[in-house]
Amino acid sequence: MAAITASMVAELRGKTDAPMMECKKALTEAEGDMVKAEELLRVKLGSKAGKAAARVTAEGVITIANAGAASAMLEVNCETDFVTKNDSFLGLANAAAALVAEHNPVDVAALGALAYTQDGFGPTLEDVRKGLIGKIGENMTFRRFKRCGSGAKVASYLHGTRIGVLVEFDGDEVAAKDVAMHVAAMKPVSLSSAEVPAELVARERSVAAAKAAEDAAVAVAAGKPVQSPEIVTKRIEGGVQKYLKEVSLFNQSFVKNDKQTVEQMLKEKATKVQGFTLYVVGEGIEKKVDDFVAEVAAQIAAAKAG
Repeated sequence: MAAITASMVAELRGKTDAPMMECKKALTEAEGDMVKAEELLRVKLGSKAGKAAARVTAEGVITIANAGAASAMLEVNCETDFVTKNDSFLGLANAAAALVAEHNPVDVAALGALAYTQDGFGPTLEDVRKGLIGKIGENMTFRRFKRCGSGAKVASYLHGTRIGVLVEFDGDEVAAKDVAMHVAAMKPVSLSSAEVPAELVARERSVAAAKAAEDAAVAVAAGKPVQSPEIVTKRIEGGVQKYLKEVSLFNQSFVKNDKQTVEQMLKEKATKVQGFTLYVVGEGIEKKVDDFVAEVAAQIAAAKAG
């Protein structure tokens, strides 16, 4: 049985907004597996457990650059929010995005090998990155990038420095820009329902089935009638279909006019969207949770031992 620590409970509460005791119970049942514990909370608490699920934990910035007909978006990570305001760090991030747009490197390693000098460091981007780590005193990494430049027009949108969107389109530029802003706000995972990744659909169906089983158990305990298997199946599939509409761009209600879907707005504007890329700083990265008390205690113990 994995040990459930206070920091694990605090982390799960921060992700879900669920009560402390519910978080502890879920972690215990999941044997310390954070992802499984989140799913258990969704089953038991429904939407209440999803309020903060989209919070990101790592720091950094998203930058966008253009070179001719090409556009590029890049995520650069660092350890603290303080460094995201540093001029040298921002200079590195903006230069790296420009290099992606201009040279179309195949991966992060190829990006790092491109020629670049800054703050007395060089001759490559990777050399500058390493030099700034020593100068600023904090680690920083190029995490991912996307380059568009194969014929389709591109609209871009930056929400501060933490959310970035590229939209490949054909048609009205204003409509495409609106779609980019919509993507930043609503965070769809695909263009259409049919393109939602199978693993996400399976996970949503699993959660819906577990929630139905939980409701059935509660009904039995309360001496109430239980829904028939047919009704339960329809309920589960109805929940999955609702989820698919909520996470697919074309089916979402347009943020500037909730009386029409994004697909309807695009048709009205004679505009076609071929694809989009959404970056949110730190998405999917687990941030180290420091136990300050334990760290101080360890330092005192080390001092006494020395």
